[in-house]
Amino acid sequence: MIKDIEKMLMSEQEIKNMIKKLGEQISNDYIGRTPVMICILKGGFIFLSDLVRNISTNVEVDFMSLSSYGDSTKSSGVVKIKKDIDVDISGRDVIIVEDIVDSGLTLDYINSYFVKHKPSSIKICALLDKPNAHKINIKIDYVGFEVGNEFVVGYGLDFAQKYRNLPYIGVLKKEIYS
Repeated sequence: MIKDIEKMLMSEQEIKNMIKKLGEQISNDYIGRTPVMICILKGGFIFLSDLVRNISTNVEVDFMSLSSYGDSTKSSGVVKIKKDIDVDISGRDVIIVEDIVDSGLTLDYINSYFVKHKPSSIKICALLDKPNAHKINIKIDYVGFEVGNEFVVGYGLDFAQKYRNLPYIGVLKKEIYS
């Protein structure tokens, strides 16, 4: 796997430090409340796991699986729910936990979908944000790192279901995915 990585962007320690800060911020924002953290699978599961261990207030966790990429490097633009949430979010504080925000179209779809369930609030927490790739204006409340338009893998992010288990985030060599 390492031979397929062009360069490391964020080390394991840098990710750990950032998640600690995000956990403290979320803890402070939700004192006395119990938000429902909804992880977008599959990419967000490692991030969510480490994040919740850095939050000092009670949280509930649920998962949602969507399809918009397949094995491609670009979103198809068509979002399909593969696994819906199990918890009732009406009247609840919701935090959507996402691995990376590219175009923003998937998060816009999720946000619109959740609004119909009438939660008291919806916030977005993303490990990575690619602001130059946004196709719509989307507000991300908690951002770990901003990245350029490179194709990144590791720490839950994949290409064709590979590289998720890298403990750092790196840029995948172009010849691997082109």
